Amino acid sequence: MSQTTLPETHRILQLTSTSEPLQLKIVPTPQAGPGSAVVKVLVAGILSYSADIYNGKRQYPFPKPFVPGSSAIGRIVAVGPDATTLAPGQLVFLDCTIRGRDNSEAVILSGISEGFTEASKKLMHGEWRDSTYAEYTKFPLENCIPLNEQRLLGPVDAGGLGYCVEDLMHISKLVVPYGGLNDIGLKPGETVIIAPATGPFGSAAVRVALAMGAGRVIAMGRNETMLHKLSTLDTRISTVRITGNEKTETDALKELGPIDVFFDISPFMAANSTHFKSAIAALRHSGRISLMGGVYADISFPYLSFMHRNLTMKGTWMFSREQMFGFVKLLESGLLPLGEKNGLSVGGKFGLEEWEEAFEKARIAGAEEVVAIVP
Repeated sequence: MSQTTLPETHRILQLTSTSEPLQLKIVPTPQAGPGSAVVKVLVAGILSYSADIYNGKRQYPFPKPFVPGSSAIGRIVAVGPDATTLAPGQLVFLDCTIRGRDNSEAVILSGISEGFTEASKKLMHGEWRDSTYAEYTKFPLENCIPLNEQRLLGPVDAGGLGYCVEDLMHISKLVVPYGGLNDIGLKPGETVIIAPATGPFGSAAVRVALAMGAGRVIAMGRNETMLHKLSTLDTRISTVRITGNEKTETDALKELGPIDVFFDISPFMAANSTHFKSAIAALRHSGRISLMGGVYADISFPYLSFMHRNLTMKGTWMFSREQMFGFVKLLESGLLPLGEKNGLSVGGKFGLEEWEEAFEKARIAGAEEVVAIVP
C-alpha cells in the first residue's frame, strides 16, 4: 500500500436514524486496501433536497448508521496495492455512482441510496457504506477520477484555467447530462431541445450541449427569468416557453428547426407537461430523444408518427466511467467554462458542524449555484 501519513482518527458526520439529527463524531481513519484509495475530502457537494433525504421525507433506502455525502473533490492520501496509476498527492473527482465490479447493474449512489436490488445493497452495506461528509473517505479506485490540477487550478498567465477547488464541484451537475447527450450522439452543428432547461441539471445540459458543439440549443421552460438568463450566455441559445398549449409550443419549436435531438430531464412532477409531445412533434425525420428525467408516470407518444419518422429514443441513467473521462477532457480543454464566465457560482461553503445551515442554503440556492461541505 502506497500512502503518506494518515491520522489515527478523523471527523465525520454520521446518520444513525432519520428521526434524529446528523451527529459529528471522531472515528478511526479508514485504511486503503485492494481496489480502494483513501482520499482527503477538500469539498463535497450537497443536493438541493439533501435535508429531505436524511430526515426520511424522500424515503431513500440506505443502511444505518452511515456517513452521508455525494460526489466530491479530494486529494489522494493512500492507495491499495493494486493501484497502477493513482498515487498519493493527486487531485481527483470522487464519482458517487459506484457499480459492482462483477455486476455493472448493481449500482449505488454513495451517501445517498443503496439502490433496490440485493446486489446493490451488498455494496452499500459492506465496503462502501460511508461517503464524503468526512475529513477522509475510502473510495473505489475506479471512482477516483484524476484531474489535471495545473490546468484546472493553475493561473491563466501560466496556461491554467484559474478555477478554485469549489468551482470544480459543478462537475457533479454537468457530467450527468453529458452522459445522455453523449449516448444520443449529439454532433457539432446540430440543434437540440433541452427541456426543462431552468433547473440545475437542465441548465447544466444547455452548457454541456454548447461545449459539445451544438449549432443551436433551444431551452424550454416555464421560468421566464431563467430562460432570459440562459439566452444571454451564448448567441446559439434560443428559448421557448412551456405554456401548456401543445400546438403553440410545437409551432414555436419548428420555427427554430430542423431539430435533431430532444433531451429531456424532467422532474417527477412534470408527468403531465405538454413539452414531451410538442418536442417530439418538432423533431426532424430520424431525430433522436434522450430521456434522463425522474418522471414516475407513463408518458404517451404518437406511435405512427414516431415510426414513420424513424425516431430513436434512448434512456440514460447517470453516466459511464468512459463518459466521465470524456467529460473531463472536455472540461480540461476549456471548451466548457466554469465560474462566473459561464454564469456558474459557489453559493456557500460550510464546515461539517454547519451541516444544517448548509442543507438549508442548498435548498434555496439557484440552479447555477453549488453549495458545499468543506471538512
